[in-house]
Amino acid sequence: MPDQLPEIELEDHGSKGRYVLRGPGGAEAEMTFTKIGEHQIIIDHTEVPDAFRGQGAGLRLVTRAVEDARAAGKKIIPLCPFANAQFRRHAEWADVLKH
Repeated sequence: MPDQLPEIELEDHGSKGRYVLRGPGGAEAEMTFTKIGEHQIIIDHTEVPDAFRGQGAGLRLVTRAVEDARAAGKKIIPLCPFANAQFRRHAEWADVLKH
C-alpha cells in the first residue's frame, strides 16, 4: 500500500503566495503565484523535486489552484511552462483561464 500523499498547504504572503507539498526529509514540491488585483493570479513557477517524481505532485498543485480560483471567482494566467501545459491538457479548466 503506497504512502498517502501529504496535503497541499497554501501559504499566502499578501501579493504573493505558494502551494506546497511537504515530503520526506524536508523535500518540498511548490507552485508559486502572484496576485494581480482581486480577481487574477499568475502562476509563475512550479518545482517538483525528485522525491515527488511520478506521484503527480505538479498536477495536484495546479489542480488545487484551479479549484481555489474557481471557488473565489478568479482567473489564472499560467506563465509557468508546466502550468501552461496542464491548462492545454485540461479543457475543463477553461472557465478559470485568463484569455
